[in-house]
Amino acid sequence: MSTRASSFDDTRTLQQLPDAIDAIQVQPSEKNVVDPFLVTLDPSEDPQHWTVLHKWLVTILGGILVLNATFASSAPSGIVEQVIEEFNMSTEVATLMISLFVAGYCVGPIIWGPLSEEFGRRPVFIVAFIVYVCFQIGMALAKNTASLLVFRFIGGTFAACPLTNSGAIISDIWDARTRGKALAIFTVAPFAGPALGPTVAGFISVAGVSWRWLFWVLTMFAGVCWILILVAIPETYRPVLLVKKAKKMRKATGDDRYYAPMERDTKTLAQQVEHVLARPFKILFQEPMLMASTLYLSFVYGCLYLLFEAYPIVFTVGHGFDAGISGLMFLPIMFGGVTAVIGYLLIWNPRYEKEMARCAPEPVPPEYRLHMAIYASPLFAVSFFWFGWTSFPSISYWAPLMAGYVMGFSISWIFLSFFNYIIDTYLMIAASALAANTVCRSLFGAAFPLFATQMYDALGARWASSLLGFIALAMVPLPVLFIKYGHILRMKSKYAPTKILPATRSKESDKTAA
Repeated sequence: MSTRASSFDDTRTLQQLPDAIDAIQVQPSEKNVVDPFLVTLDPSEDPQHWTVLHKWLVTILGGILVLNATFASSAPSGIVEQVIEEFNMSTEVATLMISLFVAGYCVGPIIWGPLSEEFGRRPVFIVAFIVYVCFQIGMALAKNTASLLVFRFIGGTFAACPLTNSGAIISDIWDARTRGKALAIFTVAPFAGPALGPTVAGFISVAGVSWRWLFWVLTMFAGVCWILILVAIPETYRPVLLVKKAKKMRKATGDDRYYAPMERDTKTLAQQVEHVLARPFKILFQEPMLMASTLYLSFVYGCLYLLFEAYPIVFTVGHGFDAGISGLMFLPIMFGGVTAVIGYLLIWNPRYEKEMARCAPEPVPPEYRLHMAIYASPLFAVSFFWFGWTSFPSISYWAPLMAGYVMGFSISWIFLSFFNYIIDTYLMIAASALAANTVCRSLFGAAFPLFATQMYDALGARWASSLLGFIALAMVPLPVLFIKYGHILRMKSKYAPTKILPATRSKESDKTAA
């Protein structure tokens, strides 16, 4: 079944391919007439026929689950000094508390994606979150460095469940025409969580209580999320719903001929996992478009996690703020992301809808998605120069603070642009393309914090930030090159089914967008 591999992803949520999920909507068809024992869903049983209020409730809950995971990823940055003092560990080892958790995001999607499409979203959420809660308790009770690091890695692996499957739920309940706004709003969570984590941890640090209280807070947050899953998140995956209905019909009628499509799929879970592991990286290394996009998004994602080591150097050491106030300095990143999503909904989404109407019945060329990145990419590069060269203690802290706002804004637009571009380019295999992207991004997110402190100590805040800015500046032409030459790359692609689409918009459309 082609959609078995469609559950990969962070932050996420944009890693589910809408059309792939829509393709398995089961409604009366000619096949049903030929085979009356093929089970279908009635409208009242179809999650896409829920009320709008119910859909938004589940969407918001899915976002909260992602917020929980990303909040936990960055939270230890605010209690590092206490942990170092208690366990007599080096700064590098303490930083692993962040890196190993994010490294778990590389492993998690490989597990939770196939499992959710074998057993359903709900049972996977229930099992993953209760185990995640247990490892948060383990962190709060840890007696040595080894247990801290092992529990963080395993905790990150289980925390990756909502990063992949919350996006899947959104694809399950919203149809292709209406899920765009839900996904845009949903993307706030992956960026809000990392910004909120150091804020809460910082105030725990200055409150005079043990660092262990941070993990008790994370335990309580995860526990509340687990209760919400039990109470308010039903099963949404249609193939599993059909299997359940088929079993009920067989039991009610005594007729074993009733069946769901999924029950006739002979591919084993092991074969599914093998398929999921191999194809993403095969596509990655054979597709220049995907390789370049993945490299750029991985760099941006790594920079986001690098800031959790860089900010204390600028605001705690440079400006003399305590851990609590330094944690507040991350909030503009979140506010920038929220503003970016609002801008997307008010400006870019209406433009895209107009382009859809103009191109109908053909789909919009994928390169249209990258026009937003043309504005965001330079902003991202500028924000690092801004942050670095206003980080002098003699300059008001408001200057580097506002640079964080621009970072958050530009990061959100870059991710929205490139995620949608990858989805539109690869269509039915977009889940595999985004799976490779997710693993690479998580590796960068895990690695960047490990050298951040040494880089900022060696180069200073000004030149360390400038180095990142120069690298980001070198990547600014990427969306422009894709817009200009993307159609040529698609024509040569072995995997992009959109190769026959035109290169770009018409001049008339350009005037409209302008």
